[in-house]
Amino acid sequence: MPRILIVEDEDIIRSAVRKLLQHAGYEVADASSVEEAEQNHEPDQFDLIISDLRLPGAAGTELINRAPNTPVLIMTSYASLRSAVDSMKMGAVEYIAKPFDHDEMLAAVENILARKPSAQNTVDEATASAEIPESSDPANIMFGDCEPMQRVFTLIRKVAPTETTVLIQGESGTGKELAARALHLMSPRATKPLISVNCAAIPESLIESELFGHEKGAFTGAVSARTGLIEAADGGSLFLDEIGELPAEAQARLLRVLQEGEIRKVGSTQSRKVNVRMIAATHRNLKAMTRTGEFREDLYYRLNVMQVRIPPLRERQSDILGLARRFLKRQGEKMGKPNLNLSPEAMRVLERHRWPGNVRELENAIERATILCDGDVITPALLDLDSEGGDEYIPESLVEGNNEQTRTREADSANDLSLEDYFQHFVLENQDRMSETELAQKLGISRKSLWERRQRLGIPRKKSSGN
Repeated sequence: MPRILIVEDEDIIRSAVRKLLQHAGYEVADASSVEEAEQNHEPDQFDLIISDLRLPGAAGTELINRAPNTPVLIMTSYASLRSAVDSMKMGAVEYIAKPFDHDEMLAAVENILARKPSAQNTVDEATASAEIPESSDPANIMFGDCEPMQRVFTLIRKVAPTETTVLIQGESGTGKELAARALHLMSPRATKPLISVNCAAIPESLIESELFGHEKGAFTGAVSARTGLIEAADGGSLFLDEIGELPAEAQARLLRVLQEGEIRKVGSTQSRKVNVRMIAATHRNLKAMTRTGEFREDLYYRLNVMQVRIPPLRERQSDILGLARRFLKRQGEKMGKPNLNLSPEAMRVLERHRWPGNVRELENAIERATILCDGDVITPALLDLDSEGGDEYIPESLVEGNNEQTRTREADSANDLSLEDYFQHFVLENQDRMSETELAQKLGISRKSLWERRQRLGIPRKKSSGN
């Protein structure tokens, strides 16, 4: 049984990771600092160390030096992403950004342990890279028994071992990042880093510096040279999520990376070669964006060599209950409620919902119901799906015969303006004259909620004119 040491100063996170790994069958010890880990345990005797980057006393990266024979997985917040990249250059085998998905954590752990050579059987590196761990298969990273998802898994298995650039398309919440992870883990680059970047979450003024790095003095505040995320992914894979949000200048620079295989830091006159497998994702129609000039046509064709489309949850009718039970099992164990079940009425509500937020919305609904449930049965009231603002969705498979009442209700609802329609109409009509803060205030939501709904509905944010 593999032994794992967790070093994390936040009790809640340390406890959650410990329970997750223990349930997965690992032997787990923990500590709140590097000093405590050395005092109470022998870090170099573990098969894996999972450490927070920022700890009281010595930083988590110190464990790379103090336990040279043990792989170190660094946990970090997005705000510390650049420091995490630096830690990988110091010798960390991988990093994982908080808040992380449980499946993502388990997949990372399984992959690291699978490629760690044993003392009894040292395998040639070329042979080891050809043997892909079973845990790397997309069917083990993502859930999907329906035919559309099986086609996705088959395509990932075929394209992953190649060097082909991949464009993953799908609505927000469908699991595009999990597909990117599967592509990386099944590739010959699995032992190298997978660097994930959400292009929509980085301010436009910083995106070029983040991706390509910068030299000291390149701009105000550049007090030292910085390695970019593309260079940090050298030898591995770079996952650019929401690539449709890249500004024009960054698009031009990225095209050069794809064409020439080289980067040039901001403020530098020298270029350097990089060997990076590019995986991009978007929920927007990039082809349509090329016609409006929002996205470079030459970059689109460079990215769209192989396309993987993740179907929305409403097209995966047979997977809804399977996903719900999987999330319920995980949340129940996490919250000490292992005997929870869905009532027949709750199952029917889950199958009828439109799921505009896709798998992420389903997971959030199950987590909310698990927290609120006082007994062992999840009811429709606990799921609280009516408050999501979407009209009830009735799949054809659930419609019995020619139900006139159903058809009448659907016709009536089509004439009403849903909350999502109202939101889209209001934002498009007012964003030219209102700031993001004013829009959020008028809609009665936070700026974060405004951004998330923009992403879900595919409403681009107006570029500032500088006036």
